[in-house]
Amino acid sequence: MKAIVTGISGQDGHFAAKLLASKGYSVIGLTSDEAKVASASAEFEGEPVEVRPFDYEQPGAITAVIEGERPNLIFNFAAKSTGAGMFDEPLQMARLNAGFVLDILEAIQEVDPQIGFCQASSAEMYGDVNTCPQDERTPFRPKSPYGAAKLYAHNLIGIYRATSRLRCSSAILYNHESLRRPTTFVTRKIATAAAAIKLGLADHFTLGGIDARRDWGYAPEYVEAIFRMATAEKPRDYVVATGRLTSVEKVCEICFGYVDLEFRDYLEFDQSLKRPLETTNVCGDPSAIRRDLGWKAQVGIEQILVEMVEFELRKLGAGSDATP
Repeated sequence: MKAIVTGISGQDGHFAAKLLASKGYSVIGLTSDEAKVASASAEFEGEPVEVRPFDYEQPGAITAVIEGERPNLIFNFAAKSTGAGMFDEPLQMARLNAGFVLDILEAIQEVDPQIGFCQASSAEMYGDVNTCPQDERTPFRPKSPYGAAKLYAHNLIGIYRATSRLRCSSAILYNHESLRRPTTFVTRKIATAAAAIKLGLADHFTLGGIDARRDWGYAPEYVEAIFRMATAEKPRDYVVATGRLTSVEKVCEICFGYVDLEFRDYLEFDQSLKRPLETTNVCGDPSAIRRDLGWKAQVGIEQILVEMVEFELRKLGAGSDATP
């Protein structure tokens, strides 16, 4: 059995490759960052995972890989996203987050329509929601170039599944965290700030606001959901979420409370960090995937945040740049 994982140097790609290897798959992992090939390869030492540099903008490149490897499964995590920067470099977002998915679908159609393909879609597609929670039938009204690009790819999945009978599906992923989440994302940013301030390495931290509420889950569990979708007898799209809302304010309370500090004593606001069009109450209803595939989120955001703070306390306390 063989699988291709794009974006393997990112959080989800890493966990997906680990999961697939544990299930007996040989994994070809693709990354656009040549500087990360060696370090990513080292993290999979002894496992059937090969990390390769890849140019996502090169015409025909993914077709050549799929034709050469003939995989059973393909997971696409290649995307441009910078947390709050959902408006950063919109043209590049369109090319990678949307156009590359079309390249994959065309390649699968040409090489082997029986390949199981799962696209990492996003709750950002819902955008300006007026119902909570959201499910697979909730209308999409994205409020950012990131969400719009993801929606284009999501619609393509449905079109190719219906017209070409491809075994493709789209996982509508809500926020999912881990120790591998970059500090540009708010959970890791707050956890790092709590540890740094506790250790006397900082005296404040900055956010755009604390009112936004999100549905936060655990990344390793979400890639398990994607695996189940890719190998399901009948491909379809699913919301992958916890069904619980947590505010950024509560994230601050958990992280700083763990180190016995009051976050309001150290918080400064910077309006430039706020998204131009902020979304609120982004909470998913995972009933369908629980009913059809037996998947349910188990790890709560509180446990994830505590792990983040503990890791940062160890790393900053030792003055190291340890990898989670």
